Amino acid sequence: MQKPSVAELRPVVHPPGVKDRRSGEHWAGRLYMRELSLRIDRHLVNTKVTPNQVTYLMTVFGVLAAPALLVPGIPGALLGVLMVQLYLLFDCVDGEIARWRKQYSMTGVYVDRVAAYLCDAAVLVGFGLRAADVWGTGRIDWLWAFLGTLGALGAVLIKSETDLVGVARHQTGKAPVQESASEPRSSGMALARKAAAALKFHRLVLGIEASLLILVLAVLDTVRDDLFFSRLGVAVLAGIALLQTLLHLVSILASSRLK
Repeated sequence: MQKPSVAELRPVVHPPGVKDRRSGEHWAGRLYMRELSLRIDRHLVNTKVTPNQVTYLMTVFGVLAAPALLVPGIPGALLGVLMVQLYLLFDCVDGEIARWRKQYSMTGVYVDRVAAYLCDAAVLVGFGLRAADVWGTGRIDWLWAFLGTLGALGAVLIKSETDLVGVARHQTGKAPVQESASEPRSSGMALARKAAAALKFHRLVLGIEASLLILVLAVLDTVRDDLFFSRLGVAVLAGIALLQTLLHLVSILASSRLK
């Protein structure tokens, strides 16, 4: 069967609103990955590869970010970025194949969410182990591994807080939450939320942003010839994750999402 062109694929797999979703579309997807995924789609849509199989492959790449980061120096940081970028690529591809074939699956949606949890956690746990210098000749400093794991826990909890809104609404018989309901009812809370959104510091604990930060810190560590910047980064990300866990919970409780 002839492969569809990118022009044929685009209106079907990128319907209006897909790239504009405030909480459902990553900036990297809008900027470049959705264009790259279209080139992959055309080779897969007429094969026996299913959207769920692509989702499972995506999950594997996300998890592989952790062992990739254990490779010392800049090569390990580059491998970590590559694993996360492949995760993002196939995160785009699975949904696009599903739209083209109209082959939707609740299992696929569920595994996709699990993969998002695992990728963020893998990057932060791998970063902590990297900062602990597990392959070094000196003593392993497990404090950094602990802080990396703490950051991973915070990143997972932040996603859980969002997803549990849907669980709470479903169990009480309410319709899915609308984007407008995320606005805090208090004007003070709304201002604080806008300030946090403008600074975007909370995004640093997401797998894509964290992997890019780790690469920058690896370059700085190479110049300094130690792990100072990586260890500073682990501590900062752990602090951001814990703070954002609390702030996100307060933001949900102060909004109309649970009303």
